[in-house]
Amino acid sequence: MKPGTCHMQNCFIKMIAKWHLLKDERGQDLVEYGLAIATVAFAMTAGMTTLAGALNTAFSAMGAAVISAIAQFAPK
Repeated sequence: MKPGTCHMQNCFIKMIAKWHLLKDERGQDLVEYGLAIATVAFAMTAGMTTLAGALNTAFSAMGAAVISAIAQFAPK
């Protein structure tokens, strides 16, 4: 037998072992949960950026309204 060659039985056993390895789904759930968490984290980051801009605008408007109201009632 030459190096690098195998008998038919050895090739068949290796093929079955590779098939079982590809068919194994034990780690699949962990990968799916990881992808779901990454997607949610990305969506939250994008949403927080938009929300932060809206909150900044709202509080700036409220601050300007408070300053305007104080200026109206302040003694001159």
